[in-house]
Amino acid sequence: MIRLLIADDHAVVRQGLSRVVAIARDIDLVAEAKDGDDLLQQLAKGGVDLVLTDMNMPGLSGTELIKTIKQRFPLLPVLVFSMHSESQIASQAIKAGARGYITKDSEPEILLTAIRRCAQGGHYISADLASDLLFNQSADADILPHSKLSEREMQIFLLLATGKGVNEIGEQLHISAKTVSTHKFRLMQKMSLDSLSDLIRYALRYELIES
Repeated sequence: MIRLLIADDHAVVRQGLSRVVAIARDIDLVAEAKDGDDLLQQLAKGGVDLVLTDMNMPGLSGTELIKTIKQRFPLLPVLVFSMHSESQIASQAIKAGARGYITKDSEPEILLTAIRRCAQGGHYISADLASDLLFNQSADADILPHSKLSEREMQIFLLLATGKGVNEIGEQLHISAKTVSTHKFRLMQKMSLDSLSDLIRYALRYELIES
């Protein structure tokens, strides 16, 4: 069961989200917060597996709130649910430590998928935002970076791109997590990727995974 905390300064939004979550048997809404300070107080009580938060709320909010959550609760995944569809804002949230970013016009099924994926250690970015984030990236069409990867590196690359964690990949491939981490480091070097978010955007751009 995924224990969810929802943070939004609009009661009507929190009520709407609670109705969406209520249809999912594997997600339990355990707390709500109306602003950043309230959110941090709720988290201090424990018992939360995932935070679903707006970017703009009274008091501490946005990237500073995300950074504060990651500093105090480094293992707690944060999923941003925002009215802003600008790729720049989404990119800032991901760089601050958010596991995912979806917009408030997303379908309920998308929201539930994002919650599940982020709670399980993966990442989720709305397909339209992922497309925008990729817009300025470029690569030589004849020598694409992923063509430099070994068979094992490519295998791990695709598993990482679908949101699987190092330990999960190790179990699936019957190798140690340390070995997976070594391959991850090397493949990201070869492809000049700085983060998992960059890796996911690359995979989506070249349709190596489904959006």
